[in-house]
Amino acid sequence: MLVLLSGVSGAGKDTIKKELIKRMENVTSMPSYTDRQPREGEIDGQIYNFITTEEFEKKIKEHEFYEYSVHHEHYYGTSRKILDNAIKSGKIIVKDIEVNGTENLLRLLKNNIDIVTIFLRVPKEELRRRLEHRVEKANVKEIELRLNRFDYEESKIGLYDYVIKNDDLEKTVQIIMTIIKNEVKLKKGSVAHE
Repeated sequence: MLVLLSGVSGAGKDTIKKELIKRMENVTSMPSYTDRQPREGEIDGQIYNFITTEEFEKKIKEHEFYEYSVHHEHYYGTSRKILDNAIKSGKIIVKDIEVNGTENLLRLLKNNIDIVTIFLRVPKEELRRRLEHRVEKANVKEIELRLNRFDYEESKIGLYDYVIKNDDLEKTVQIIMTIIKNEVKLKKGSVAHE
């Protein structure tokens, strides 16, 4: 099963994903590719595979992505090979992805694999506060760029199976763990009745 976790930048996707992996058996992450620079503490291959713009564009030409997009002036993409291998492993894959990526993966894969979509909501002013505190020297241009996408990303909420207000980390993690457990039970139940 593939769990797509979306929400505006700063909604807490990475933090929640790490908690799910830590607390749940059979849950893993699937790193995206990006040409942006790693942030402090990010390790290549965990949440992102960091490559150059030239390497990213080569992968596009060689059709190595299920989907890719330019988001906040950087490329982000989902590797065909990594996702296919993760699905074959039988694990539950949690992938944080922006709304266009969710739309593309649903279009391409919804008939082939079980996909659960979750959107994390955060009030705009709370989001601004989180973005300002994310880095020591908050880049005003980057914060504005991310806030400007807020309304667009919120307009795509209809794509999602679940929409959760992320104003309490522990509560949000518990809700998502329950969703995953229930979805696994539902999928097993539907297979048994077919």
